[in-house]
Amino acid sequence: MTAHKRNEVGRNAGQAPRLSAITATTAELIATATLTIETGGEGFFEFTREAARFVADAGGKDGALFLFLRHTSASLVIQENADPDVQRDLVTALDRLAPTDVGWVHDTEGPDDMPAHVKAMLAGVSLHVPVSNGVLALGTWQGLYLAEHRARSHRREVVLQFIGSRR
Repeated sequence: MTAHKRNEVGRNAGQAPRLSAITATTAELIATATLTIETGGEGFFEFTREAARFVADAGGKDGALFLFLRHTSASLVIQENADPDVQRDLVTALDRLAPTDVGWVHDTEGPDDMPAHVKAMLAGVSLHVPVSNGVLALGTWQGLYLAEHRARSHRREVVLQFIGSRR
């Protein structure tokens, strides 16, 4: 079966995707700030409210919020924010993917450092979120999180940048 035929079969399985009306705006505003997050060691730390406040304080209306973490042993993720068990299970899953006790060569900063680099590589250090009418266009149960992959507390910096129109 050709790729074209597979695509036709997949499309026939449900409704065709629908595109909303297209909106366009001129970027009048580029606003940047750094958010400092004190972590309490390994885990997920939500900062959705702080990011939304940044967009509001910057006077953003329609555009995009770009987020960049200035570290290599933590990461940024969009995840469910309704049930804290999700974050606990994600820590467990990441620990299974990059355990501390496999004889990593890089261990200068401790046995949890190299696994933290692997976890950060898997999850990434940057995100972007559409902003519509001044509101982050996240789903109902989505939140912005810093995932700390090190065992001890750290001070992490997230660069926030809104590019778009003014309110």
